[in-house]
Amino acid sequence: MNRLADSQSPYLLQHASNPVDWWPWGEEAMAEAKRRDVPVLLSVGYSACHWCHVMAHESFEDEATAALMNEHFVSVKVDREERPDVDAVYMEAVQAATGQGGWPMTVFLTPDAQPFYFGTYFPPEPKHGMPSFPQVLDGVRAAWAERRAEVDEVAGRIVQDLGERSLAFDSPELPGEEDLAAALLGLTREYDARHGGFGGAPKFPPSMVLEFLLRHAARTGSEGALQMASDTCEAMARGGIYDQLGGGFARYSVDREWVVPHFEKMLYDNALLCRVYAHLWRATGSDLARRVALETADFLVSELRTNEGGFASALDADSDDGTGKHVEGAYYVWTPEQLREVLGESDALLAAAYFGVTEDGTFEEGASVLQLPQGDGVVADAARVEGIRESLLAARAQRPAPGRDDKVVASWNGLAIAALAEAGAYFERPDLIERATEAADLLVRVHMDDTARLARTSRDGRAGANAGVLEDYANVAEGFLALASVTGEGAWLDFAGFLLDHVLMRFVGEGGALYDTAHDAEKLIRRPQDPTDNATPSGWTAAAGALLSYAAHTGSDAHREAAEGALGVVKALGSRAPRFIGWGLAAAEAVLDGPREVAVVGDPADPAARALRRTALLGTAPGMVVAFGAPDSDEFPLLAGRPGAGAYVCRRFVCAAPTGDVGVLREQVQVQVGGAGV
Repeated sequence: MNRLADSQSPYLLQHASNPVDWWPWGEEAMAEAKRRDVPVLLSVGYSACHWCHVMAHESFEDEATAALMNEHFVSVKVDREERPDVDAVYMEAVQAATGQGGWPMTVFLTPDAQPFYFGTYFPPEPKHGMPSFPQVLDGVRAAWAERRAEVDEVAGRIVQDLGERSLAFDSPELPGEEDLAAALLGLTREYDARHGGFGGAPKFPPSMVLEFLLRHAARTGSEGALQMASDTCEAMARGGIYDQLGGGFARYSVDREWVVPHFEKMLYDNALLCRVYAHLWRATGSDLARRVALETADFLVSELRTNEGGFASALDADSDDGTGKHVEGAYYVWTPEQLREVLGESDALLAAAYFGVTEDGTFEEGASVLQLPQGDGVVADAARVEGIRESLLAARAQRPAPGRDDKVVASWNGLAIAALAEAGAYFERPDLIERATEAADLLVRVHMDDTARLARTSRDGRAGANAGVLEDYANVAEGFLALASVTGEGAWLDFAGFLLDHVLMRFVGEGGALYDTAHDAEKLIRRPQDPTDNATPSGWTAAAGALLSYAAHTGSDAHREAAEGALGVVKALGSRAPRFIGWGLAAAEAVLDGPREVAVVGDPADPAARALRRTALLGTAPGMVVAFGAPDSDEFPLLAGRPGAGAYVCRRFVCAAPTGDVGVLREQVQVQVGGAGV
């Protein structure tokens, strides 16, 4: 029976024609397992996941394997991007039991949804010390039939253990100067001074940590923090993880040198990195940072924008290699012969030198991932290189393109809105601000109901059934707040406030702790709660940052107190695991600096007022907010009661004397060593 055909998830739809009798997650599947007295086989993945596709082709499309699954299990398929709560709960169990995790995630449950056996990818035949998937199925079936009491005991013990892992969060204190200095020291110890980034292979873009480093450098004048951020950004931009032809970043590098990526391109990575590179340009004026920020913004618009104005989730790693076989990276890699076919002998030699294409190849079967291994100075003829780039991009466009997961995820669209709004303002690209506004309109129109509750996803302009989680409320609010500062439209501040009121009412626990799901959300075996960053900012620290910005805009003590209460976790984790609390560290930098509030009062049509506004937006003070409007405007609380034109730089609504001098304002919104300022 095909129960996935009506799903909005492209990932679930990929499995709708499997011979496996899949069920979507829900009470009906658990009731069916209870009725049949069989275990639940939970399979979790996402559409751009390479190994998810591999296991699907090897096992879920195999009639014999499907028959085993159908006879002895109720099989449930979950898109982790639609249900991050389900994924988080069972991934925690997988990691606790096996010491590692990943997707596809394979978990066997009792009909009460209690896990008792775990894994990720299983091959069709035994290899590399792993049992085959049919062996796993047979072993679990036998245990269920012959050792039920043992299975129930294991499941109960696992659930009890998970329940005891709740985060202790008593009397939190805000992190101070020493805590942030200790976090920087911890990052320095893990920093790869030769290749940039942190740790070894595989190496992921450290987007949230980079934001912290830039803010810390701005507040304290730390040259080391700025150097780590700048060198890491340059290494990634010159590496194979960055698409040297079409812009945008792949998910991660399989090596520590950033050469060979895992080729899937995710909306969240590119939104976060677009913003980081824009902030790096703002701090340093780097031409490379400007180019990468704009190319990544243009990639978001050209490749991920949907017909409804939102942004799709991802592009696959795999694509047709021209023979009908789906191969990872086929769309992106080049051989010397392919360069010659497109460019001719002379330009092919130049392209190979410029992009690091070798006869042996840097990837597989003699193919190379394009890089800029020797920098932009290989040749002096920039026009010739640009012509080569355009020719290769046009030729690549004729290849079968990777598939696109076109569901719109609220959280990730919030990140994209913030990135595009700021990039548009910094680089005077009003079209990018328009694209950010259109995405925000979609979220309000489709994802928000009359009480401002958020749907997690939509597709084709229709909201999905799954409720938004904390990261959705936080990151959408973050996007709206950025849009409010850039556009001067107070409605976006109001919408952010509606969302953050839900955070205060439905996601906050005792002592200021935050939960990933709302009080009234579907009850799972435990309520997920994780303050650490993963591929995106944790919902916890994202909410803290958005609450702080909203408080800076409005003067709300309740929102400020909630932000500060939540940031107590940064003091607990910042020195021990700074790589995994970067967004919280960045928010803590904003608290230490104020954050500053800038009210630019003047006629929006007046060039002098616009110059003050642009100067304010380009200020590097951590977490600074900007309100812009006519004298005594009711668009923003920061503008209220200010009859005269000029820029007012404030902290907690206590302001310095207004200025109409761009130079004076520039000094007020750039932080001096030691955090000196207004």
